[in-house]
Amino acid sequence: MVAIKRGVEAEDLYQLKSVVNPQFSPDGQSFVYVQTTIDQETDEYQAHLFYQTLESSCKPDQWTFGKGRNYTPRWSPEGTQVGFVSNRSGKNQLYVLSVKGGEARQITFLPSGASNPVWSPDGTKLAFTTSLTPDQTFFDKEEEKKQEKLVPLEVTKMKYKSDAEGFWQGHYKQIAMVDVKTGELTQLTTGNYDVSLYGWSPDGKILAVGADATDEDDLSFNQDVYLLDIDRKELTPVTDGTGYFGNASWSQDGKYLAMFGHQREFENATHPKIWLYEAATKTLSCLTPEWEGLAGDYMVGDFHQGAASPGLLWTSDSKGFYFIGTDHGSTNIYFGDISGEIHPVYVGEQHVYGLSVHSDSQKALATLSKPDQIGDIYLLSLADNRTIEKLTNVNELALNELILSKPETFEFKGANGWDVQGWLMKPAHFEEGEKYPLILEIHGGPHAMYGNTYMNEFQILAGKGYAVLCVNPRGSHGYGQEFVNAVRGDYGNGDYQDIMLAVDYVLDQYDFIDETRLGVTGGSYGGFMTNWIVGHTNRFKAAVTQRSISNWISFYGVSDIGYYFSEWQIGADLSDMETLWRHSPLAYIKNVETPLLILHSEKDYRCPIEQAEQLFIALKRLGKETKFVRFPEENHELSRSGKPSLRKDRLNYIVDWFEAHI
Repeated sequence: MVAIKRGVEAEDLYQLKSVVNPQFSPDGQSFVYVQTTIDQETDEYQAHLFYQTLESSCKPDQWTFGKGRNYTPRWSPEGTQVGFVSNRSGKNQLYVLSVKGGEARQITFLPSGASNPVWSPDGTKLAFTTSLTPDQTFFDKEEEKKQEKLVPLEVTKMKYKSDAEGFWQGHYKQIAMVDVKTGELTQLTTGNYDVSLYGWSPDGKILAVGADATDEDDLSFNQDVYLLDIDRKELTPVTDGTGYFGNASWSQDGKYLAMFGHQREFENATHPKIWLYEAATKTLSCLTPEWEGLAGDYMVGDFHQGAASPGLLWTSDSKGFYFIGTDHGSTNIYFGDISGEIHPVYVGEQHVYGLSVHSDSQKALATLSKPDQIGDIYLLSLADNRTIEKLTNVNELALNELILSKPETFEFKGANGWDVQGWLMKPAHFEEGEKYPLILEIHGGPHAMYGNTYMNEFQILAGKGYAVLCVNPRGSHGYGQEFVNAVRGDYGNGDYQDIMLAVDYVLDQYDFIDETRLGVTGGSYGGFMTNWIVGHTNRFKAAVTQRSISNWISFYGVSDIGYYFSEWQIGADLSDMETLWRHSPLAYIKNVETPLLILHSEKDYRCPIEQAEQLFIALKRLGKETKFVRFPEENHELSRSGKPSLRKDRLNYIVDWFEAHI
């Protein structure tokens, strides 16, 4: 008897596993990666390092154990040790682990913690990032005690809070290094600005770093790449203060430094290009001035924990590099050379969210996800665009009892006749001849992209019997610079039309959708658009708005990005409240007839909770049907990396609201 599979449920968060950050050993014969699970008893994430050889008969060995998170593994140059970050002591610190086995050895003991380990070419030191106040070297115990005291917060600058890090306490990220054997620490940078760490030059004398060293950082949104001379502790600029540059990496011969960057031609909607610095001539040039592609991973996801961009991965002959690029709902692997030629080398309808390359063998390790494949590590041949082997199968047991719906992609004509891409996911137990309700999902950003990746929320809705529609309206990444820039100054117009035309298209093309049973939801910009939709049409029976924007006037002053994001995206500041109000969903609150569930995190500094409070009170005062759910201690990232039980609650609130109203 064949067991009937069931749809995904919110509670499955506790059994599904995430794999990220595969790293080839220097000899290309083995790899290490990070696997994240959730401890249901403690309601905490646990991330551990796993090791595996490329021999098909070999199974992974777990290298770290216990509670806590271990991540960012980095092989030493000779391949005998792995450095990584762990919070097992209560704060992120650096550890090293011998490939031969044994206990991991802690090598930093900083009250401020340590992150982003980078090995020196000779394997004797690790550079890393830590946080310091300008008048300090490394923290002492007295400073640690000061951090624990409850004191007033003095605010003198506009960039005083961050959704990711909370309120600014006067600390800046600085670069230091530690001797792996002795533990001796050396501070390499100081100053009233944050410094990012990228890579060590092959001769071991220079670190590539990034910083915005301007005196007026409230009004500066640039970042430059610098060369940090380790002996003299001096910074030499590579870029000229005209844009945003980062993710720099050295060629194997040390002649070049490649990086992502742009000159903010379209503010935060600007496509990053690939730039090349030639060390001998000290010249910087853009390698891809005409390339319409998008370097980096801009896929929207809600499941994988700790995935990070690998940047530009140089070949051993220093003539080119591999990188992840975003295009039409997929992320794939591309190759570029120092002459500026760019071409895809591994493509498909997929999400490549991690990459490690062994240049000599032209093989790659990639973490791949698809809508009906949660995510695993694959061995690829870059020479012939071929998958050699699936190396992990971390969710095999869970998937034996779960059914995942595979969406169909389509293209339609949006506003102004522009081509727009969307996806329609059938209910998990779809039957021909039946009619099904539809949920429209709208992504945040707005400069992001839905596409060919696993979305836990979508699968849960499909498992409950809903068709799920998602679409990339103007403003989305992956379709060229003009398309992504088109939403700026036009919120609620062309983007709204694109989204509603997508609904019209699927109702016309798919006869299994019940047009009388439609729902809509989205978060951040998607929450703004959900609020906008219910104020401009009554065709949806229910809506769920998440971490949303309702009032651009107040958003200007309360969001961690409000004052500049509003100017960039809406094209107005507080001297033009008429424009800010015209684009605010709250201005159309009297038109709302759709039952609206409002979900918001208490410590969301990106879209502060007052946006939800205003919306809720305005609706209740007018006698509209609404409910407001506040998630304690969570920020803007609740749906992706929040406390597991609250992530589960959020998913159940969404399902229950639609179940009750559609």
